[in-house]
Amino acid sequence: MRPACRSTSHPQAPDNARSCPFRGRRPGRFAALPSMSTLKQRLARVIPYFRDNSRGALALACAAMVVAAATEPAIPYILKHLLNSGFKDTAGLPIWSVPLAIVVLFVIRGMSWWVSSYGLTKASQNAVLAVREHMFAHMLRAAPALFTRNSASSITNNIVYEIQTGANLLMGSVQILIRDSLTALFFVGYLLILNWRLTLFVVVLFPIVGYLVRVVSKRLHKLNVAGQNATDELAYVVEENVLAWRIVRLHGAARQEQRRFDNSSRLMRSLNIKQQASGSLMTPITQVLASFALAAVLWMALAESTRSHGTPGDFIAFITCMLLLIQPAKHLSDVMAPLTRGTAAMERGLDMMELVPVESGGKLAPGRVKGDIEFREVGLRYTARDSDEAPDGTLVAALSDVSLTIRAGETVAFVGPSGAGKTSLVNLLPRFVEPTSGDILIDGAPIRDYTMDALRTQFALVSQDVVLFNDSVAANVALGADADRARVRDALAGANLLDFVLTMPGGIDAQIGHNGTQLSGGQRQRLAIARAIYKDAPILILDEATSALDSESERAVQAALEVLMKGRTTLVIAHRLSTIEHADRVVAMDHGRIVEQGPHAALLASGGLYARLHAMQFRGA
Repeated sequence: MRPACRSTSHPQAPDNARSCPFRGRRPGRFAALPSMSTLKQRLARVIPYFRDNSRGALALACAAMVVAAATEPAIPYILKHLLNSGFKDTAGLPIWSVPLAIVVLFVIRGMSWWVSSYGLTKASQNAVLAVREHMFAHMLRAAPALFTRNSASSITNNIVYEIQTGANLLMGSVQILIRDSLTALFFVGYLLILNWRLTLFVVVLFPIVGYLVRVVSKRLHKLNVAGQNATDELAYVVEENVLAWRIVRLHGAARQEQRRFDNSSRLMRSLNIKQQASGSLMTPITQVLASFALAAVLWMALAESTRSHGTPGDFIAFITCMLLLIQPAKHLSDVMAPLTRGTAAMERGLDMMELVPVESGGKLAPGRVKGDIEFREVGLRYTARDSDEAPDGTLVAALSDVSLTIRAGETVAFVGPSGAGKTSLVNLLPRFVEPTSGDILIDGAPIRDYTMDALRTQFALVSQDVVLFNDSVAANVALGADADRARVRDALAGANLLDFVLTMPGGIDAQIGHNGTQLSGGQRQRLAIARAIYKDAPILILDEATSALDSESERAVQAALEVLMKGRTTLVIAHRLSTIEHADRVVAMDHGRIVEQGPHAALLASGGLYARLHAMQFRGA
């Protein structure tokens, strides 16, 4: 169920597709890059973030792991000499030197493991910091497609959780790979010194285990990707129900939403079980193979003992080494699950950066513009998704051949039924939406020639959907700039909000909570108007700017807006036609086209669309 809610204007969606903000969005499935054929290639994609930000820490960790691994064969070596000498020959050293040597070995090994863990943890956290900062910076500059293709929960999950989880799993896996590979290498080297023929029975295991690792890793990668998508589905269901809890309760939809949640939870449980089952498969297989190798070695050793001069110490050292080799082999067989999971998690963040490019503008940065606007045969089409008007995937025209000239300082009101294209037309100006045809010019220059910053500096927006940040009143008014306290107070006064703000604890420094939860609906709207006043842009966009105000506040704010609008180009999107009677021009739109335009009185007299809308709104008033 998509929660029913009042019409909202999504930045990328044309307004004849406007509906609940969840409509038409899938729960954050970043389109997959071309499939990486091997784990090595996938690792090559993410390892540079660790290597390039922590070369010193990684080098220290690797050196420490080499030292630790080198101490592993020392115990079998000591046992060999003690057994061969009958515990009598200590090479002239005091008896206590042997136990002391063992303690020293374990101290060196423990310190080395600690240093390696610290180095890899530092490398992991440095990589998380670098990738997370890169991802957030990319998100702030990404094309609007990022926000229309993915839910907020999916983007949040990738930036905050997936990268952290992926980096931790990846570094833990790398530590096991390096540490236990080195340990196995030193053990095999010592086995070769002891008896190279018997060692061949051990070495033959490696290609078999390697083949199994390759097969299991492919299976795990598929399951991990499916598990991440299932996590996004579950988070999406929770996100919808948190934001639309009033609607869910009002319509008695709790059971239906519970079923959605249960289905997503069961799918996630099933995938997690499959991941665990596949990841755990390597351990018993490796142990069974090791048992065959151990049995073969015992058979060969017993056979050799009847015709060679091998010592009991050599045999015990060899068997001890083999038994100790099983543990790193087990760790190496178990590492595929976290390694694949960590790589997949890191790749999701990289996909987010690579699949959606940053916004690109031109090089024009003229400073403050006069405010002349021209639309030349502008068209806009979008792909229908979950739409009642058209099947999924159909191209729907939001605007068709719109041509309109607005003079600097002119106030133009856009009216029309829902889905007429009013918000779509206005969203083209700051390039929240890109036209599919035609040109848009400001002061005679195409908007695509402006830098993004220079273009958007020219606009101030007050929408019916107010967005506030969990910060102070002053920070919200001066959003994007340093707060000048005098200007903040003037802007609040102009929006008829200063008296109330001064009664709050902290005044203009008072915290307003998540999206302004400490304020009423009217106060939130007036704070947004104060933000527009503070920005002092040459072009104002007012989308039902007074819709949430009571009559008394509306009159005061309307008067402030009229003063603010003088000398500025103002575009007003209005459903309450009483608020636009004094506009210089009214543009009536229907089905993405301009059907008539002119002064309020002239359009009333013509008896067209505007007159009909006006009559419907004021009938019986």
